[in-house]
Amino acid sequence: MSEARKDIRIVVLGDSLVSAAGDPRGMGWVGRVTAKTPAVSPRIDIFPLPAPGETSAMLAERWKQESAKRFSPDHENRLVIALSNLDPASGTSISRSRLNIATILDECKRAGIETFVVGPVPHHNPELNREVEHLVSGFEDVASRRGVPFVDCFRPLVEHDGWRNELDSSPHGLPGQVGYGLIAWLVLNRGWYEWLGIDTPE
Repeated sequence: MSEARKDIRIVVLGDSLVSAAGDPRGMGWVGRVTAKTPAVSPRIDIFPLPAPGETSAMLAERWKQESAKRFSPDHENRLVIALSNLDPASGTSISRSRLNIATILDECKRAGIETFVVGPVPHHNPELNREVEHLVSGFEDVASRRGVPFVDCFRPLVEHDGWRNELDSSPHGLPGQVGYGLIAWLVLNRGWYEWLGIDTPE
């Protein structure tokens, strides 16, 4: 008889998009992914921890302390890193951004924490998107070199009419139901169930 799996705790770290900010349904992409994730055998608990305005440096500074409060030695502990698109506007170089994320992934590996990376979305200021695209490529390379799943949210969304219309109509440059639904779809269909080692629901 195979040994039963431990229950799973997933911490999701990122900027305000990890919350449901701007979503009139109050679900965001994390809520939508949670709703599509079977939560029994093993039990899966998901803890989103948003920090508005967070850069990769800020994420690297807080991830360990924030996660430790939710992780348990009795659980299978996992970390989702939802990267923001704020590094270029903050003056952070791509090499520094890469190093910040590489450090988190390497520390997680040493601690036995499985990681999953959700890449930055397009910026609400289209003039910054060329830099954001370079940033996305850098993050994707860091994850790929470590065998960590990476979801590209930039290229599928940068020219998507539904995404752009919501950002253009939002006073704060945030997605709504369509945008969060698109992010959730990308996450669910780009390795989420495989990463968790569970069957895709019917």
